[in-house]
Parts: sequence; structure tokens; C-alpha cells
Amino acid sequence: MSQHLTWDPLMIQRYNRAGPRYTSYPTAVEFTPVTSDARERSALAAESDKPLSLYFHIPFCRHVCYYCGCNKIVTKHKDRAEAYLAELYREIDLKAALVNRSRPVEQLHLGGGTPTYLSDDQLQQLMMYVRQKFTLLDNETCDYSIEIDPRELGSDTLRTLRELGFNRVSFGVQDLNERVQIAVNRVQPEAMIDAVMRDARRLGFRSINIDLIYGLPHQTRSSFADTLERIIDMRPDRLSIFNYAHLPERFMPQRRINAEDLPDAPEKLAIFGTAITTLDEAGYQYIGMDHFALPDDELAIAQQRGKLHRNFQGYTTHGNCDLIGFGVSSISQIGSSFFQNQTDLNDWRQQLNSERLPTMREVSSTTDDLIRKSVIMSLLCHLTVRFADLDRDFAIDSRSYLNDSIRQLNEMQQDGLVSVTNDDITITNAGRLMVRQACMAFDAYRDNTETLKFSKAI
Repeated sequence: MSQHLTWDPLMIQRYNRAGPRYTSYPTAVEFTPVTSDARERSALAAESDKPLSLYFHIPFCRHVCYYCGCNKIVTKHKDRAEAYLAELYREIDLKAALVNRSRPVEQLHLGGGTPTYLSDDQLQQLMMYVRQKFTLLDNETCDYSIEIDPRELGSDTLRTLRELGFNRVSFGVQDLNERVQIAVNRVQPEAMIDAVMRDARRLGFRSINIDLIYGLPHQTRSSFADTLERIIDMRPDRLSIFNYAHLPERFMPQRRINAEDLPDAPEKLAIFGTAITTLDEAGYQYIGMDHFALPDDELAIAQQRGKLHRNFQGYTTHGNCDLIGFGVSSISQIGSSFFQNQTDLNDWRQQLNSERLPTMREVSSTTDDLIRKSVIMSLLCHLTVRFADLDRDFAIDSRSYLNDSIRQLNEMQQDGLVSVTNDDITITNAGRLMVRQACMAFDAYRDNTETLKFSKAI
């Protein structure tokens, strides 16, 4: 896994098609609307020895970032957060009452929006409430993480978070170039980023991630390389470098971005190529998709040991957990079923006020789904899948069962991106950046007309 990536821009252009990110399979577009919470209640109440992962969606932001496609509420009225928390506690009550209290919480994440929109007191109240309802473990093998906008960080917030048990932080930076920051309405000086990084280190956070985005207005190879060099000097444990997908017809804030200011396709590809090379030379290991980590980070170690997983939070070392989502638009993954909360705040609140779980959509996996999920996740996390493992786990002749999908890999095999033998399917080093395209061959729901719902891989 530690071998250097092969950067072939012509090959990448050839395979740079739109497709899912596969944080789940089936993907979220396959979830179907429901009018009852009965299945989710049953799933939560089912006996299981799996540990838990809890996700809390805090949708509020004080400022709109023009590139953003997240479910968010932009407001400077802090009282709205207090009302939201009251509803969130009600959802916690409803779900916690169904779950066996003995199941330990190995992973917890606050996402948004901007979780640090909440005051320190509100963060303390939320975590105190969660601890009253669930069994949170207090050892450092657990992952308790939070997304942070450095502009929305009180002087004592990082200390408060550390005292509350958080051991991982992710800072949204996106770009350090001031012209780019102005164009996307997210101005945050480098000195601010450097200061919060130093504070997080001093306070003993186990892992620090920085999010960057390539393809933003006014970005060039040179400007993004400069951003990367300065970020590398700060030495985050992990880096997520996301591809900006300009979809103004779907995301209203993006309409404030002038499409003429965006890098064209060749320049955007070159920007990512520069990032790959720069991070490789700086000692970062490519985990997959858009994630990089230092070799001694837990993600890199888990990948080396074949213990890496993938879920709605991206790559993780805690893929054995049932994931329970709280808050508007959040998603739960319980056993082989997925449930999404209402994405509209009023609908979410209305169902809670009726003492119903705020379920909006769901899907239960078939045996075929589980087989294909196993293939896709194994390729994404480990770059290989062994037919013997599938035969054992699902009591099938997997080579024969997946024959139609395997045939779809012929072109990638001819190009040296994928190897298929009688024993396994393996993504070659040359194909690592195109693994998403290989996974699409095993997606039974894939329809070329549906690719408009997804971003391109690069």
C-alpha cells in the first residue's frame, strides 16, 4: 500500500466519469420514501453485539460558503440552535430507549453545518445528555471527532472539546490563497489556521485532519501547490482533498460563483496531479478516493493490516459499528438497513413532536446487495477482493455469480488498471486513482442516465 502512485493524466481523463463515492451500498439515491418509522424502530431494538457509532448533524452556519452542497441553515440568530438542541434531545430519547444500553459507543462524530456554531456550554450540555443515554467509552482507542470551522472557534472551545472526550478534529480550510477565499466567501488567514493547529497539538488531540478543495475559482497549479506546501509545514495527520463539483442548478449558493473563474478541465486535473506528487514527496500515504494520511496514522496502519472500512463518514477504523444518526438529514446504518432522517427542518421537527422517529427514506439490503457491497468496499479499502472469501461468506460460486460485472472490467484490464485471476480481483498501482470506476462495474443499480446525480471522480 505504501508504493508510490502512478500519475497518468491521459488515462485518468479517459476514465474520469461521474459516479458514486460509495460511502454506502446501495447508495443514498436508492433509498425509498416511507411514511412509517416501524422498520427503523425494529432495527434499533434488535439484539446485537455490535458496538455503536453516533453521528450528530448540527446544520447551522453563520456565513454561507459559496461552494457548499451540505444540508445547512445559514443564520446569525443563535437562539435557533437552542431550539434545535431541544428537538435533538427528543430524538436522542426516542432512539436511546430502543437500543440496548450495554452496547458501547466506539465512535462519535459531530458534523454540519458548523458544529462549533454551538457555544461551549451547549456542547457540554449535548455531550452530557449523550452520556446519560449511551455508554461512551473513555479510552483512547475510541474515535470522538468533530468538524471545525476555524473562524467559529471560541478561545476555550478546543480545550472544552478535549475535556469532553474528543480526540480527533477536522479543520475546514479549503484553500489558503486569499483570492480564492474571497471568491468562495470563506476568508481565514493562514495565521489563524496555524494557531488552531498548534493549540490542538498542545491539547493532545490524537489526530488532526485538514480539508482542502481543488477546482475552486481562481485556483491554479501554482497557487494550490503553494497552499499545499504551507499546509504540509503544519503537518496534519490526515488530509482530505475534495473535488469541487459545480452544480449550481442543485446548490443555490454555487450560483454566486462565476463559472468563468473556475479552472478548466485540464488545469483542474493538473492541480490534482500536483497535489498527488507533492503529498507523496512529503511522506503522505494515499488511502483512497480523496484521503491521505501519514504512515503512522491509524488509517494508514489499518489499511496496511487489512482492517480499513468505509461508511458515511468516509474511511474509518470502526466499520464494525452500527451507525445511528441524529439531527436533520442524518443517515443511520443498522445491520443491513439504511435510514435517512427528514432533510427539511420543519418536517423533522413535526415527526419528533408526534413521538415518531423522523425517518424520511430507507432501504433494506438484499443478499445481492450484500455480496456487491462486500466487493465494492474491499476494492475501495484494500484494492483487492478474493473469490474464496466471497464463496465462504455467502455460500456462492462468486466467480460465476459476478461474471457479468467482471466482463465490464475488460477495458480496465487491457489498460493495466485491474488484474483478474481465478483467485481474485486486484486494482493495480496504475489503477488506484480509478478504483471508483472499477467499483461501478459491480453496482447493480448503475444506470448511465443516473450519473448526472454524481460528481466526476477527479
